Amino acid sequence: MPKYVVSSTLEDPEWNNTTVLHGDAVEEASKLKNEIDGIVQVPGSLRLVQALIDADLVDELHLMVFPVVLGTGRRLFGETSEKSDWRLAEARPVGPDGVLVLIYERAR
Repeated sequence: MPKYVVSSTLEDPEWNNTTVLHGDAVEEASKLKNEIDGIVQVPGSLRLVQALIDADLVDELHLMVFPVVLGTGRRLFGETSEKSDWRLAEARPVGPDGVLVLIYERAR
């Protein structure tokens, strides 16, 4: 499976099938979305996800909700330039601890 890494410092990744995307992350992700036939996932990177949501490049969100209250932390949905509407497509419990997997689709 091909992997794409957004980085301003990484030049030669050691992972197989990896391409480094340099420059503006939103612009590079937009190009990738138009070029790739399939699903593009971002398994981490809160800052990248926030930028992609703000640029309206995210079609679907897969969220895992853990029943733990921490009291502090970074927000997934921080300040955004515009309101965006989402539709709950799926909700399912996973395991015995009350973890929920929620899948939201962009309502356009």
